Amino acid sequence: MTTLIHDGSFEGLLTAVFEVFEYRFETAEIISRENYHSEDIFSTVHDVITSAEKADRVIKKLEGTLGKSAVKQFLLAYLSERPDSGNLILSAVKQSIKNPKENILHNFADPDIMEIAKICKSMGREIHRLHAFVRFEKLEDGLFFAKVEPDFNVLPVSFKFFKDRYADQKWMIYDLKRKFGIMYDLKTTEFFYPEKDQLNLLKNSENFHHEEEKKYQTLWQRYFTKTNITERKNMKLHIQHVPKRYWKYLTEKF
Repeated sequence: MTTLIHDGSFEGLLTAVFEVFEYRFETAEIISRENYHSEDIFSTVHDVITSAEKADRVIKKLEGTLGKSAVKQFLLAYLSERPDSGNLILSAVKQSIKNPKENILHNFADPDIMEIAKICKSMGREIHRLHAFVRFEKLEDGLFFAKVEPDFNVLPVSFKFFKDRYADQKWMIYDLKRKFGIMYDLKTTEFFYPEKDQLNLLKNSENFHHEEEKKYQTLWQRYFTKTNITERKNMKLHIQHVPKRYWKYLTEKF
């Protein structure tokens, strides 16, 4: 068994997939350095140096045999942050090479393919929830800011929705769990990774609310209070549609 350890990036993972075939490793597993904790005396460790060229060759091969949608599914599997995502992707690639004329991602009888399908379904659900439950707050400088903490790393594949919907506003969405965000300046979107001394400011953004924001939040909260009909309250159904883990970021729940 050969254990290929990559840097944790999607390019690194795809480089590892490429090198499984390049070096003809018969039995192999792929894992990120972050998730690799101890050496197995029965396994040989292979350190992967991320190569954009190798990763691109894998992507082009997959697009040619399975289509661009397959690459997106593998990206979603990677962003799910599951430690075994590399092995699932490797399994799918191996099957694709063995059956070049078939779309192996439709073979749900295979446990690895079925697992990828389940991951993509969960990721799709989390993306939908992110779109629905993001609450922007207007800051003193006029920037609209939102804090999120999704179960999976969905922000990289979700921000286009906000760019299209709020194209005339400067905004920033920050993932508290993964400590990165995306900023839109009316022209382009960029990923940003704050310094340690900035983290506390981002967590406590309410200290920098614009006066308009404070008034709108009060009005929004009053609206929900006044329109609530106690006799029709159904918490079980409410939690089903709006899970509790999102409540701390919803203005109407403050």
